[in-house]
Amino acid sequence: MPDSHRLSETQQHAPYLQHQDLSQYHQLKHGTFTRHGGTSHSPFDSLNISDAVGDSGKNVAANLMIIRHTMGARRILLTRQTHGTEILIVDTDTTETFGSSWQADAMITNISGVGLIIKQADCQAVILFDPAENVIANVHCGWRGNVQNILGRVVRMMEHRFNCRAENLVAAIGPSLGPCCAEFITHRDIFPPDFEDFRVSENHFDLWGLSSHQLVMEGINPDNITVSKICTRCHTDRFFSYRGEGVTGRFGTVVMLK
Repeated sequence: MPDSHRLSETQQHAPYLQHQDLSQYHQLKHGTFTRHGGTSHSPFDSLNISDAVGDSGKNVAANLMIIRHTMGARRILLTRQTHGTEILIVDTDTTETFGSSWQADAMITNISGVGLIIKQADCQAVILFDPAENVIANVHCGWRGNVQNILGRVVRMMEHRFNCRAENLVAAIGPSLGPCCAEFITHRDIFPPDFEDFRVSENHFDLWGLSSHQLVMEGINPDNITVSKICTRCHTDRFFSYRGEGVTGRFGTVVMLK
């Protein structure tokens, strides 16, 4: 499984990171934005994209517009994330912009120019791309998402609705809570027994490895999965972290077909 620790940073409008393995696809644009380059004030400084954490709606709207312009997107979509398994299918060009009224933790589309945004502050954003069918997905996956195997559900939905094949998919797991900081004292109560394979100490778990394993179990080639290996709690200078900061903002990971 390649180590995509080699993320490149771009300073175009607002800084964001890119997986080099995804950057080779000319029809794809993606990025994980840092917490910098926006309009919000402390403790949401400065590129916060959530209107549910205490920041002003005006600041959030301005920050989302910065991301839209930086990505060159016609439209951007984001949802109300609930740590559930709902999947928003965007196969027409009529879904509303700034779709925060939609409740979903994953989005799939084959429409070009539509940026799919996942909000983060320790949870994973997992990008999935089928270069054969030109289909993308963006998935919000915290530990509850792992328990419910939302990644497997999204892969199967891509196969069912868009004729994708798991063996053709490429996946990228961006900055999120690392095994150094993913402590779950109540893990015996909240995790199924097979999660023990990813326990790295008494109460710490490798959620990156767990998500990768769940993708492999759906048929994705391990060589097509990259992990940034950047822990958000260890890097609050660059990313928002709920575990590290408590009251804080949400940064965004975006993927779009050109």
